[in-house]
Amino acid sequence: MSRTVLVTGGTSGIGRAIAEVFIADQAEVFITGRHPDTVEQTAKETGAHGVVCDAGSPERVAALADRFGELDVLVNAAGGLPDAAPDGLPPLDALLAQWHSSLSQNLLTAVLTTASVQEKLTGGGSVISIGSIGAERRGGSYGAAKAALAAWNASTSAELAPKGVTCNVISAGFIAGTNFFQGQMTDERRDALVAETHNKRAGTASDIARTAFFLASPGARHITGQTIHVNGGAFTTR
Repeated sequence: MSRTVLVTGGTSGIGRAIAEVFIADQAEVFITGRHPDTVEQTAKETGAHGVVCDAGSPERVAALADRFGELDVLVNAAGGLPDAAPDGLPPLDALLAQWHSSLSQNLLTAVLTTASVQEKLTGGGSVISIGSIGAERRGGSYGAAKAALAAWNASTSAELAPKGVTCNVISAGFIAGTNFFQGQMTDERRDALVAETHNKRAGTASDIARTAFFLASPGARHITGQTIHVNGGAFTTR
């Protein structure tokens, strides 16, 4: 039976790769993004249903949820580095704006989207949220937001798992080939990030997508409330 899958932030990078792996499995996939042109283009290229939606807006998230009768998989992939603060703000106001941006993009998008559709998630369904190695080291406001995402996931799992819905975070390490660093990645920084790994390679969006696909599979039904680190050994747990 074909599954219904919603991927927020599904127009590029990790979100798009996740959408594509579910599409290849014949799922009916909905992707969201904030920009109509990229949503339309990605939907055309992948075969997904494109929906323009700012996942940080309660009104737009509620309208998004109304599209679904039942939902099998929710992937909270929307997120990113904080927006630049407007010029001319006093230092503390600029700092506050940065933190608000990080929390809105990387935590509240997942909180709002999940809350809006949780009654429509089927038994055997999955909520998968994309975290970051930045939650473990030098992550600033972005890392703090991703750490909060993992804490929220644990409490959400306790609420939804008794209903048959698993909830997990995939904490991604350095992933090459995305626009996450907004053109600011240097060769030296890239080499340093690769050197931190055990397998001496950058991660790919496909690494994260395949992990997401597994977490939504029958073989992962007893995995819930977890943060799964996918980083080539750059950060290890024991």
